[in-house]
Amino acid sequence: MRLLDRYVIRNFLQVYFYCIAGFISIWLIFDVSDNISTFIDQHVPLSLVIRYYGTQIPQVFIILLPVSLLLSLLFALGRMSRANEIVSMLTAGVSLPRVLLPLIGMGLLTVAASMALNYSLAPHSELARKSFLSEAQSRPGRYIQGQIFRNRTDSRTWFIQNFLPRSNTFNNVQVLQQDANDNIVTNYIGARAYYRPETKTWELENAKLVHYDHSGNIVDEQIYPSLKIEHWSETPFRLGSANERAEFLSLPELQEYLRFNADFPTTLLAPFRTHLQYRLALPWTCFVVVCIAAPLGIGYSRRGVLSSAAAAVFLVFSMNFLVHLFLALGEGARVPAWIAAWTPNILFMAIGLYLLYLRASNREPPSFHLFTARRIVAQ
Repeated sequence: MRLLDRYVIRNFLQVYFYCIAGFISIWLIFDVSDNISTFIDQHVPLSLVIRYYGTQIPQVFIILLPVSLLLSLLFALGRMSRANEIVSMLTAGVSLPRVLLPLIGMGLLTVAASMALNYSLAPHSELARKSFLSEAQSRPGRYIQGQIFRNRTDSRTWFIQNFLPRSNTFNNVQVLQQDANDNIVTNYIGARAYYRPETKTWELENAKLVHYDHSGNIVDEQIYPSLKIEHWSETPFRLGSANERAEFLSLPELQEYLRFNADFPTTLLAPFRTHLQYRLALPWTCFVVVCIAAPLGIGYSRRGVLSSAAAAVFLVFSMNFLVHLFLALGEGARVPAWIAAWTPNILFMAIGLYLLYLRASNREPPSFHLFTARRIVAQ
């Protein structure tokens, strides 16, 4: 790594870590203020509180990383511009893309970190928060009542009286096994059904097994204290998938939901398809922020730096607005999922690359020229 790269990265990281630490501190202050009465009243131990906030950090990081990246880039590059360091680098024969190359690398590292957090940890943070607060307030978990699940691939239908979300235990279960003509051939009845994830098997407690012929007559009945079944493909997640919300599912869970429920109507699958693409597109927002903030953070006068920084903030917050707008359109099946997830990134990436081209060729964006012209006419 060249001395120039180390210098640029050091200036950037110093501000970057300060921004992250500052935003985390602000979030902690407000969250602790909201929940401290619950912690004290329910005598929640400190170790459990620390674990609770540990589960929330991934979701907070997903939100604050692009903002921290924006502010740190604008501050670091603006400070170097005011000290004429950027001009000195360009005068020494270093091109502007080469000056910004280490910052682009830091943006890609941020994308990788955001992608790792958004894979599973961040989507599960909200569920972890609700579960923790329910336990802290001594409230029993909310049972799902009257669940019906149809496995069309294996011709099985589940009837479940109640179960806790994300649990492996289901109460008062009846499973109907059908043939290719939808005739019931086997009826499984159990007071409880347990799923063993380590062996991927089901176990029915106080089970009754009934076999039928093609006319629907009972052929055989058997009663078991415990019945172990190894060939069923259902999992607790699949059985409870009708109650899942797309924004709380990890990337593998979204893929599993879409794979096993591909025959659902398009309107029901639209939120899950959109959030699957959104999981992949969201981390790249950090790289788009770099492409926008890097050229606009450089200015050759105090007024130029301030106006460019204001433009960068405006563009990034406009992108955030479009991200939520297109996400809502995708969830409502108004636009295809990939368009809803990737359009804001593609649009503002093009804007960022255009700004970088203008800055590398020592030209100002057209809006700045218009703004300057108006000031001259007004004077």
